Amino acid sequence: MDKHEIYMKRCLQLAKNGLGTTYPNPLVGSVIVHNGKIIGEGWHKKAGEPHAEVNAINAVKNKDLLSESTIYVNLEPCSHFGKTPPCANLIIEHKIPKVVIGCIDSFSEVAGKGIEKLTNAGCKVILNVLEKECLEINKRFFTFHNKKRPYIILKWAETADGFIAPLVNESKTSIAISNPYSRQLVHKYRTEEQAILVGTNTVLKDNPNLDARDWFGNHPTRIIIDKTNKIPADYNVKNKKNPTIIFTEEENYVNSENCIYEFSIFDTLLISNILTSLYDKNIQSVIIEGGTFTLQQFIDSNLWDEAKIFISENNSIEGVKKPDFNFKPIQEVKIKNNQLKIYTNYD
Repeated sequence: MDKHEIYMKRCLQLAKNGLGTTYPNPLVGSVIVHNGKIIGEGWHKKAGEPHAEVNAINAVKNKDLLSESTIYVNLEPCSHFGKTPPCANLIIEHKIPKVVIGCIDSFSEVAGKGIEKLTNAGCKVILNVLEKECLEINKRFFTFHNKKRPYIILKWAETADGFIAPLVNESKTSIAISNPYSRQLVHKYRTEEQAILVGTNTVLKDNPNLDARDWFGNHPTRIIIDKTNKIPADYNVKNKKNPTIIFTEEENYVNSENCIYEFSIFDTLLISNILTSLYDKNIQSVIIEGGTFTLQQFIDSNLWDEAKIFISENNSIEGVKKPDFNFKPIQEVKIKNNQLKIYTNYD
């Protein structure tokens, strides 16, 4: 591993600190190196706040050293005015002579313009250092801008014999599949994504909160598919804890402060139309948490990017069967008596 890769790995470490808090902005970390020593580093923490390059430059105590330094950043510095000034301009202003970039930003407002501005100002620009890793960390951001839809994660838990909602034979009541460690991990996942989506039956059966109460972080926006608007007003998904968007074909509804209805025709284009609506609302990522019918619609439409399946060691014999999902996992993790299998649907 050469020196550029070493410092770029540090950029990626820093960038991950912003997972779940920077939406709709990407995850970005930056490192400034002078004579083989890091003199400043930073990451983007929240939309509207300073970008990674700004924080890294501000962390340098002796600004005179910047004109002899190299700045590393995992994503092309922005060149446009948004909620904050362009980072490319700041780099030029401080006369930083060398800029090492992990990958180009495909967002139309940037898309090479930052590199062009730096090059025209006389900066030496080195591109595509750990490019694959830099693209991976911002898979949500790039999927959103390139595919015009949120990044989609499927998630469910199933028994060893393939039931997603198992029943105890004698009582005919539901039994838990995930252990406490798996459930805590699921709540961590929820803090990392912007939204969580379920169907009507899941809400009516479980009355879930769809929050991240077992992990510190932001609660996701709740997305509910409710064709006939039959979820009662006192159910948890309609409380004021976090925002809820309900897709329905019923025209008789009333929006509230945190519960917004979206009319949609429930036909073969329903899933695509929902994703288009979420894109228009600037939602970059969504976890699909079931049940089987809802998950299967996304699978059959090939509208998913990642899947996380928790599998118990126990059998059920009866209940609701898991979705039809025939793919090979890229990773398997043991969590006590659960096994987590992770899948991806992209190169």
